[in-house]
Amino acid sequence: MRILFIGDIVGRPGRDIVIKGLPTLTAVHDLDLVIANAENAAAGFGLTRDIGEALFRAGVHVITSGNHIWDKKEVLEYMPGEPRLLRPANYPPAVPGRGSCVVETGDGRAVGVVNVMGRVFMLDIDDPFAIVQREIEALRHRTRVIVVDFHAEATSEKIAMGWHLDGKVSAVFGTHTHVQTADERILPGGTAYLTDAGMTGPHDSIIGMDVAGSVARFLTAMPSRFEPATGNPRLNGVIVDADDRTGRATAVRRISYTPQDIEQLAAGGDRVAEIRP
Repeated sequence: MRILFIGDIVGRPGRDIVIKGLPTLTAVHDLDLVIANAENAAAGFGLTRDIGEALFRAGVHVITSGNHIWDKKEVLEYMPGEPRLLRPANYPPAVPGRGSCVVETGDGRAVGVVNVMGRVFMLDIDDPFAIVQREIEALRHRTRVIVVDFHAEATSEKIAMGWHLDGKVSAVFGTHTHVQTADERILPGGTAYLTDAGMTGPHDSIIGMDVAGSVARFLTAMPSRFEPATGNPRLNGVIVDADDRTGRATAVRRISYTPQDIEQLAAGGDRVAEIRP
């Protein structure tokens, strides 16, 4: 089974490259399932029903999120009725939505997805290391293939989660920092790991936001409005191959595509480099 995990979608540039490019990537890479973190898909902050539905129509099977999922209040009504839209499972129980789900590929194979959030430099919510175990146990009787989105700031906490879940899930992929790391590997127990899947959005930016406004905040320490940038959109993500019977990962690789790369693939040209500088 081959699964694409798309790094944090930011604003219209991120949405556009996913919606326009995902059919090509699905065909070229022979994808069985697509997971995308979309907590910043609505103008850089939050998610709306219309955007969520557009991503599902484009071929995304599960949307994960993090601390910014609540930035658009309409998600409070959208999330409870959409089981494919996840929020971190370690939010308190009264919070709307769910932290895990099981979906099926086109040929009927089940895949579990779990979303949890770190606590280092983040909100002081429930223990993600304990909660993720609970969520995994609830899914294990339905599928051996389980992917975890760990939405966290600290590299050390993400790496700890990778080792904590080695041999228990197919993959642990980090989100939140919007900068793709270069440490993809398969851990000894068969779990694919990447500290951060990166950002799907404008890369001529400061983690997706307009450069001038972001720099002004650092220069003056004064409040300034963050606006999403537009330049140099790229789709960052990671592809994992997993054995359906055991759940163990057999291959993992990062991808980073510009719209031009995807057009070249769609035209049947030579394969472009998956990782660009």
